[in-house]
Amino acid sequence: MQTQKKRLLTTKEMAIIPIFSALTAIGAFIKIPIGPVPVSLQTVFVILSGLLLGRKAIFAQLIYVLLGLMGLPVFTGGGGLGYILTPTFGYLVGFILAAGLIGYLREKLTAPTFLQLLTLSLLGVLTIYTLGAGYLYVLKNFLVGTSPMSLKNAIRYGALVFLPADTLWSIFAAGLSRRLLHHPQYKSLLG
Repeated sequence: MQTQKKRLLTTKEMAIIPIFSALTAIGAFIKIPIGPVPVSLQTVFVILSGLLLGRKAIFAQLIYVLLGLMGLPVFTGGGGLGYILTPTFGYLVGFILAAGLIGYLREKLTAPTFLQLLTLSLLGVLTIYTLGAGYLYVLKNFLVGTSPMSLKNAIRYGALVFLPADTLWSIFAAGLSRRLLHHPQYKSLLG
């Protein structure tokens, strides 16, 4: 009697996960440059990946970040290892953690409601902001140090300016995800 080992990823997941990596990359090119961190559509794709892929969403964002660090110009300001010392690198780390957190918590819900999905979305946004603004503060004050930034300004320019748009994107992502998660064809796609 042979026992089969459970795969980390199914064939369907291996096909769908890179799509969310690509969507996050596309979101980087749709941006509005304001201050040290531009407004982009990446956050909505990070949230959607977590809500729709579950905890496997971490792989989508990890692929995205690794491709950028390997030199592909998929970030809002290009790519390459030097990107680690840019003001937006903390957000990229936040993408990975937020997608994983959203996905893990969403998998705990049997029939997620809009409000539950919205709460997870906003928790993901908070995760991204915490790592992004925190890294911005550390970078400006301790790593690069050319133009110090107060913690208040790091929070203001690294999180608060994005809050209205990301709240709207969270509402959109929660609504779309709720519809898809309850749709029979989507269930069979990832089921």
